[in-house]
Amino acid sequence: MPNARVLIVGAGIGGLATAIALADAGHEATVIEIQPTLHSSVYGVGIIQAPNQLRALDAIGCARQCIEQGYPAEFMNRMYDMDGNLVSTIPGPKIPGFDFPAMNGITRPRLHAILTDRARAVGASIEYDKTITEIKQFHDRAEVGLTDGTTRTVDLVVGADGVRSVVRGHVFDAPQEPRYTGKSVLRINIPRLPEMDAIVRQEGRNERGERIGVGMVPLAEDLGYLFVNIVWDRAVRPSGDELRAILKRELAGFGGPSGVVRDHYVDTGAEIVLRPEEWLLAPAPWHKGRVVLIGDAAHAVTPNTAQGAAQAIEDGIVLTECLGGGLPLEQALTAYTRRRYERCKLVVDYGYKARQWEFDPTPDFDPQEMGIRMRQSLIEPI
Repeated sequence: MPNARVLIVGAGIGGLATAIALADAGHEATVIEIQPTLHSSVYGVGIIQAPNQLRALDAIGCARQCIEQGYPAEFMNRMYDMDGNLVSTIPGPKIPGFDFPAMNGITRPRLHAILTDRARAVGASIEYDKTITEIKQFHDRAEVGLTDGTTRTVDLVVGADGVRSVVRGHVFDAPQEPRYTGKSVLRINIPRLPEMDAIVRQEGRNERGERIGVGMVPLAEDLGYLFVNIVWDRAVRPSGDELRAILKRELAGFGGPSGVVRDHYVDTGAEIVLRPEEWLLAPAPWHKGRVVLIGDAAHAVTPNTAQGAAQAIEDGIVLTECLGGGLPLEQALTAYTRRRYERCKLVVDYGYKARQWEFDPTPDFDPQEMGIRMRQSLIEPI
């Protein structure tokens, strides 16, 4: 499908990356975003960029800027026990032919700015403060009603609108809803500690005997963030002060870097974000007519995979390749799902199974070993 008119719903990481890939390939790519500005459309504090994400970003001309504006690490993880003693160092996979770090940490605002600037530079349009109201499909076009009262006539609609996707309802007759793992994650920006030359991980148990996973991710020379996975009733939404008390309570038994954060940085006033951990794997195919899904709209992964953004960016690249392969649209979109499904399923399955194991440990599943295997498999070409 040469020179297609494509409307992308959602200016998150996946939507922007898809716009870049499509516009760079000669398509007319327009992104609409329900939030009013670039700043308000950015969710979360920071992001882990594994080598396969950097390879995908390199394909759309953004990897070097991310590395320059982030924190490239020689190792993937440094594992500490609850008292703060170093237990092991995990090097992370290497992709042959690329000199990427084992991991790059970057703030989400910086990443969004890089992607937004690149999208505009290659000719994509980004329009804020609007979303879809309806999609009408015809044999040769789709007509999309928008909240600003206008109608767009396009060749393809891409749903990049996240785990609560509205576009997903135009692809599947039966509802496809995300599932909660039973855990939520607390995140807070902190100064980068000396130990944070990679992702720092500590595990232990709280006073109730529940397994607690703590991590610290470097984002720049002077900045990082801490995350804590906790068992949580997702219906409970604490205030900011309550979140600080909860975070300090969950870190109460930790020494080492987690103890430093607890004692010195939880009360600094930095915002604490609480997010539920959800997962979703929509059935194939991920399209219906002229509407197709990418990223969390089709396959939401839990954050313990560090692969949500990577898989969304890869989706955009593969979708663009399939549209440019000379096949009719239906065949091209079928080929897109076929190329992506098993790879995304691998990540989704690892993420929720690792969380299940934390509630019910079984000897047939080693989350650390399986995580290494998953990351190693993802160095294979997309």
